[in-house]
Amino acid sequence: MVGAPTLGTLLRGFRDRCDFALPGTVATARRAPGLRREELAMLAGVSVDYLVQLEQGRAARPSAPVVAALSRALRLDEEASALLHRAAGLAPATGSVTRVVPAGVERMVTRLPWPVAVYSADWWLLRWNPAWTALLGDSATLHGRARNVVWFEMTQPSPRVWVDPQEDEAYRDAIVGDLRVAYLEHPDDAELADLVTALHGTSPEFAERWNAARPARYLGLRKHIDHPDAGPIVLDGDVLQVPGCDLRMVVYSPAPGTPDAARLAQLTS
Repeated sequence: MVGAPTLGTLLRGFRDRCDFALPGTVATARRAPGLRREELAMLAGVSVDYLVQLEQGRAARPSAPVVAALSRALRLDEEASALLHRAAGLAPATGSVTRVVPAGVERMVTRLPWPVAVYSADWWLLRWNPAWTALLGDSATLHGRARNVVWFEMTQPSPRVWVDPQEDEAYRDAIVGDLRVAYLEHPDDAELADLVTALHGTSPEFAERWNAARPARYLGLRKHIDHPDAGPIVLDGDVLQVPGCDLRMVVYSPAPGTPDAARLAQLTS
C-alpha cells in the first residue's frame, strides 16, 4: 500500500512543475523545468539551506506561516495548498487570504501599458509588469517580507523615488487601515497573523498607526513623485478589486495629454 506523499516529495514535485518565470521577468529556456531552489527560497522568504532540509525530510515540521509562504510562492490552488499543509502536519488553512492570480488578471498585467501590480488582501505583491519596474524599481530584488507593501513601508528607510510627504502620510495610514480590514475578515490566516505580530515587534510606527487607524478599504490616492530618471510625475493610483475574490490591482495612470503622460511613456518605453 502506497503511503501519503511526504512534505519533501510534495515540495520537489510542486517546484518541478512550476511553469512560470519569476514575476516581472521574461521566461527563458532552461535545462530543467520548474523553479530552482534558490528562486523558491527567495519568493517564500526562507533560506536555501532550510528549503533543502524540508525537501530532504530533515526539517519535517515547518510553521504554518512558512507553509503558507511556500504555497503562495508556488502559486498553489486551494486543494494543493491543503495537501501541503497536511503533509506538514498542519490543518489546511481555512478562510485564508486569496493568493492565486486568475489567468485573465495575469493577461491584463502583461498587456496594460501603465504600471500595474496585483496584491493580495494582506498586501503581498504577487505580480507586476515591466512598467511597474521602470517606475518603482525591480521588485524581484525584494526578498521575504520586503515584498509585502506594509512591511516595506514600515521598515525601509529610503524609497527609490521621492513621494510628496503629505501624500505618503495619508498612504501609510490607508494601507494600515486596509490591513486591519483583512485581519478582521481572515482571522484564521496564519501568514497574515504572523505578519501583523512581526510588524508590531519590529516597527513602533506600525504599532502606533495600527492602534489609531480605522479599518477601511484602501481605494487609491493621487501621487506626486520625483523619479530619478523621468523627473516629476503626477499619477492617479487606482485600486481595482478583482471580481470573485479579494485580490486587488493597483494601476498608476497619468492624465492624458499632459507632461506627466509624456514622461511616463518615455520612462516605460
